[in-house]
Amino acid sequence: MSLFGTASGISGSIEVVCGPMFSGKTEELIRRVKRAQIARLKVQIFKPAIDNRYHETEVVSHSALSTPAIAVGSSIEILQKVFDSTRVVAIDEVQFFDENISIVVEKLARRGVRVIVAGLDQDFMGKPFGPMAALLAIADNVNKIHAICTVCGAPATKTFRKDPKESAQVLVGEMDLYEARCRSHADFFGEDQDQLAFFVNLNSTSDKNQNL
Repeated sequence: MSLFGTASGISGSIEVVCGPMFSGKTEELIRRVKRAQIARLKVQIFKPAIDNRYHETEVVSHSALSTPAIAVGSSIEILQKVFDSTRVVAIDEVQFFDENISIVVEKLARRGVRVIVAGLDQDFMGKPFGPMAALLAIADNVNKIHAICTVCGAPATKTFRKDPKESAQVLVGEMDLYEARCRSHADFFGEDQDQLAFFVNLNSTSDKNQNL
């Protein structure tokens, strides 16, 4: 398949499945893949090589659902490995890819490929995770899935890291490191400082306007 070609008369699409950890994103990705395979469409599944928690060459959900996948180290490898006959490309844990993943996804969709990506929309600080903001912006369809808050049982949209001293955005782990939390119980490290800085800046701006 050409890196820059477009499939005439075929409409591609970009679907994003996102949410916190333990929300069932990978399960939903696998479900869509299985339906495409039942429809006898050629499907290729990719995952970042960094995510080897369960298996190096399979996409595996927390509930042990799995499907074979191709592990790649960069987004450009996906373009290099997609076959001409492939009609559906699925990418799991897409937040771990470099910023070029949005360009790769867009190119595939313009060729007529249905692209399904799943990943964390927010990191442990509640900030957009890696390329997710760009992917959400170009998506044709977004499915944001909730988990269950481990504190109160409410719908959870946040991923809480148990040890706030681990400040790296990318830290691969499971229940030993993370919990799903609702907004009220997310308790992001440094949130108070962020809010204080916001209000100090707001007051400063207000004072300047009054002096004009």
